[in-house]
Amino acid sequence: MQPIQRVAVVGAGNMGSGIAQKSAQEEFDVQMVDREAQWVERGQTIIANFLTEAVERRIFSPQQVEDIQGRITGVIGVDATAKDTDLVIEAVFEDFDVKTAVFSTLDEVCGPNTILASNTSSLSVNALAEATGRPDRFVGLHFFYHPAKNRLVEVIPAKSSSKETIDKVVQYCKMLGKVVIVCADRPGFVVNRFFVPWLNEACLLLQEGAASASQIDAIACKAFRIGLGPFGLMNLTGPPIALHSTDYLAQQLNTPRYNGAQNLRDLVESNSQWDVSGDAEYSDEQYTTVSERLLGVVFGVAAQIVDEDICSMEDVDRGAKVGLRWARGPFELMNKIGVADAHRMAQQYAELSGQGWAVPEFFKQQSENSWDFSYVDLHTADGIATITINRPEAMNALNVVVVDQLTQAVEAANANDSIHTIVLDGAGKAFVAGADVKFFVDKIRADAIPEIYDFTAGGHTMLGMIENSPKTTVALTTGLALGGGLELALACDYRIGTRRTQFRFPETSIGIYPGLGGSQRPARICGIPAARWAVLAGNFMNAQTAMDLGLITHLVDVAGVDSCVSSLASDGKPANKYPGQPANPDSKVAQFASSFYSDANMPGLMTGTCPDGFEMDDKTVSRQIKSLSFTAPIGLRMASDLIDATSRTTLSDGLQLELDGLNTIFSTKDALEGLSALIENRRATYNNE
Repeated sequence: MQPIQRVAVVGAGNMGSGIAQKSAQEEFDVQMVDREAQWVERGQTIIANFLTEAVERRIFSPQQVEDIQGRITGVIGVDATAKDTDLVIEAVFEDFDVKTAVFSTLDEVCGPNTILASNTSSLSVNALAEATGRPDRFVGLHFFYHPAKNRLVEVIPAKSSSKETIDKVVQYCKMLGKVVIVCADRPGFVVNRFFVPWLNEACLLLQEGAASASQIDAIACKAFRIGLGPFGLMNLTGPPIALHSTDYLAQQLNTPRYNGAQNLRDLVESNSQWDVSGDAEYSDEQYTTVSERLLGVVFGVAAQIVDEDICSMEDVDRGAKVGLRWARGPFELMNKIGVADAHRMAQQYAELSGQGWAVPEFFKQQSENSWDFSYVDLHTADGIATITINRPEAMNALNVVVVDQLTQAVEAANANDSIHTIVLDGAGKAFVAGADVKFFVDKIRADAIPEIYDFTAGGHTMLGMIENSPKTTVALTTGLALGGGLELALACDYRIGTRRTQFRFPETSIGIYPGLGGSQRPARICGIPAARWAVLAGNFMNAQTAMDLGLITHLVDVAGVDSCVSSLASDGKPANKYPGQPANPDSKVAQFASSFYSDANMPGLMTGTCPDGFEMDDKTVSRQIKSLSFTAPIGLRMASDLIDATSRTTLSDGLQLELDGLNTIFSTKDALEGLSALIENRRATYNNE
């Protein structure tokens, strides 16, 4: 499948320019199209201002900004859109006739393979698809504001959308680093379906005198663990948008309860904003009334979304956490307060709403039981089992549930005689961004370090099932792989990377050492000096560096991933998985690691001394010394000893040594300090204790 590369965005307003900017940031070739030069120039100014701020905040360098802007071409007139464009995203005014007029022109000027998409938050994707001349090459895309920052996108296939169209657009969104929810074409799709009624219910509560706007905002912030309440949010995005959205849902779903509250209508008519300057203190009675109404509508609508097969409950939660930045999604909130109590709140809201609004039966049947979430997907086709870790809202971080579900999936694939190849993949922009650090911190503080051992031992068991699998095992490390994620990948026979691949072992800088094989497999793959360079100093590795060391076995373009998997499936397991030397010994990184991290230099490096023959004026050298100085001394020493042990132990014995040291390392004060500092986004201070 040839991936999307040439993208056009029609509409250079805030949304369109944001989509264009994000696409250019991720190295797509972009046309930003509008009907007049002044609007194209305005879009370019919006992007320039945004990127200037990013330079000031050291997100991008001036050269990166120049490269990003160089990938965006301004185009005047929809009819001037390039014929060979792979994907055109329409981002004009939310009006059916306006959008279909744009698509009519695009259908004439674009080539037969061009996919058309509408960035719509409310209109029927099926109706839009039928209004184009290519309903099989059409999808809905709902980006969330600001498209360059917000990681969520809803992909809404039309009934007529081909599988190839859907696959290509989902791949494009993933290459943007987006968390993708593929959902059915129903009014409001996923997030707006529960978020918009939530906003309107806050207006109704204010209208009824249950509390003031500032009190309702404060209650909502506490109940949902969010930073901005419904009235503050409406002031930010514009009350007219809220009114339009809720009226639309009321009409499309035939739900009078969703009709915009009169106070919202009056506010829009007077072109005003909500007054949230009042006293935010509230009584217990007010908290119960407001929180249960707001929770009730969200719980009920979330259940309706799942009941109508719009998407899974995991995706509903994902939408809330990623798109709205809620701490917990609706179903997670239900588990927290109790599903039976959540059902009661939803039922009370249903009684307020009257006929036509009902709580789904499966919600009632769940009763006293908590919802179970699935974070690992297993799909099989043509003898290849693809196991996808689907927790992109947490960068696919490994926790107890994920490891258990991964274990079950690997076990099932190993037991299936029709499967010859197992592919491990991660949803979103990361393969796996390590283990869930909060779990470690919580267990240390609770004096429950044995539970950390049990969790890690379970991870070793799962990785052992991959290591010793009779199937060919492949990790699609086409994004970020950190710590435990990289250790998971290294248990596989092959690692496929792309230009977006990034590897790192951060453990020694956060007070611990790699405990899922990270002290053992790298040395056996690329040799002890290169493993020291990667593990002890925690150096970031881009795709080429990882390839030179052998941590990536195959470096391909995004378009070549599928064919590479097919080729590896045909080749079978490698003859020698652990060569013990870099794949490219002549590369700069391999040569530097071999000389700098030699056995002779290690005693000095462990005490922060620059080795003989190297100068601190050399940036490469000073960077290594500085990185080592930021590590936890105990973790650094234990990691070094474990790497050294690879020269005299089997892999099995070396992995056991890793496990044997866990109680020691997690009992140190430095481990708690390093892990806590990571969560708190500060630099750790280590005392070697």
